[in-house]
Amino acid sequence: MSVVRHFFEQYRTTGKVRLFKSYRDDCADGEQRRDFVWVGDCVDVMLWMLDHPQVSGLFNVGTGSATSYNVVAQSIARCMGIEPVIEYIDMPDSVRNQYQYFTEADLTKLRSVGYNAPFTSVPDGVEQYVNGFLAAGDIYR
Repeated sequence: MSVVRHFFEQYRTTGKVRLFKSYRDDCADGEQRRDFVWVGDCVDVMLWMLDHPQVSGLFNVGTGSATSYNVVAQSIARCMGIEPVIEYIDMPDSVRNQYQYFTEADLTKLRSVGYNAPFTSVPDGVEQYVNGFLAAGDIYR
C-alpha cells in the first residue's frame, strides 16, 4: 500500500496520522525524508524510454528531491479538507538501527541521456491521487 493511501486511511478512520518519532538529534519527529514520486511521472519516463530506444541501462526514477513525512501527511489532510493531526509514535526496536532517515534519487544518469521533463511536486501528486482516486472510492474496485 502506498504511503499516501496508508495515511489517507488513517485520517479517514481515526482522524489522525501516526508517524515514527525520530531518534536522531539532527532530525525532528516526522522530518524523516523520502523521494516520493508520482506514478504518472514514472509512466512518463517509461513512455519516453519507448520513444528513445537508443537509451539503455538502469536509471533512478524519482523527483530528485526528498520530502518529509510531515509534508505528506499535511498535504493529504489539506486535500481531505481537514486539519492535519499527527501523532508521533515509538519506532520499533527491530528497525531503529537500520531505519533510513533520508533517501533521494540521483537523477544525474537519467538527465544525462536527455530526459528533462519536470517531476510533479509531492503536494500536487498527493492532490491528484487523493482527489482523483482515493476520495472517489475507486480503491475498492
